[in-house]
Amino acid sequence: MSETPPLVVVVVEMHGICKRFGGVQALDHAQLALYSGEVHALVGDNAAGKSTLIKVLSGAEIMDEGTILFEGRPVQIREPRDAKALGIETVYQDLALADNLDVPSNVFLGRELVRPGPGRFLMDLRRMERESRTLLDRLKIWLPNLRLPVRNLSGGQRQSVAVARCIYFNARVVILDEPTAALGVAETAKLHELVRDLRAHGLAVVMISHNLNHVFGVSDRITVMKTGRTVGTRIVAQTTQEEIVRIIMTGAADGRPPGQPPTPA
Repeated sequence: MSETPPLVVVVVEMHGICKRFGGVQALDHAQLALYSGEVHALVGDNAAGKSTLIKVLSGAEIMDEGTILFEGRPVQIREPRDAKALGIETVYQDLALADNLDVPSNVFLGRELVRPGPGRFLMDLRRMERESRTLLDRLKIWLPNLRLPVRNLSGGQRQSVAVARCIYFNARVVILDEPTAALGVAETAKLHELVRDLRAHGLAVVMISHNLNHVFGVSDRITVMKTGRTVGTRIVAQTTQEEIVRIIMTGAADGRPPGQPPTPA
């Protein structure tokens, strides 16, 4: 008997999100819906509002107006701690890794494991290394030596460590901000494999990218933003790069309804 496919549910809904910086309207009633088990790309020109919308979701910015629903219930996200408590984790372009620390120390940075009992203020380094190796193996990430400072790792390996840190703490949504910007062809392919693996585990993955080849290679749905507005959403299998470029350039999506959630594999 075949396994029952995972249930696809709406994890996050963002409605009417507005954000102003002085006289600049960065977000103008923006919308976004994220489903479990999908890779959702956010695309658009510079200053389209992609990063600001994601910063609102991750708690780095506080919206001026709008509503955020998490698994159907209204939530307040006023700081990164609120987002993390919901299972929303973000990997920014700079990765926020401590170059002088090794892999386990980066995976557990700020949330270190400590020894039980009287010595509980001492970090449990062996357990952190063991847990890191188990996690990396589950994500099919091979790093021969976890004790090396992460400055010695390649760009793709560093990206993998940053993603693994998110997954360990029960992420439901993983946000990747230009994840392939500094990677070569081979490392980009490995990162895409990792993203597909996250999708297979039922996570909602949001990817901000300017590279439409990468977007079409790994995403299920694409949302186009322009001047702070959500212009339209398309299912990758039902659109083309030419259509997405046209929507980006014109800011018009011809009135078609937004793409629906992906069918479980």
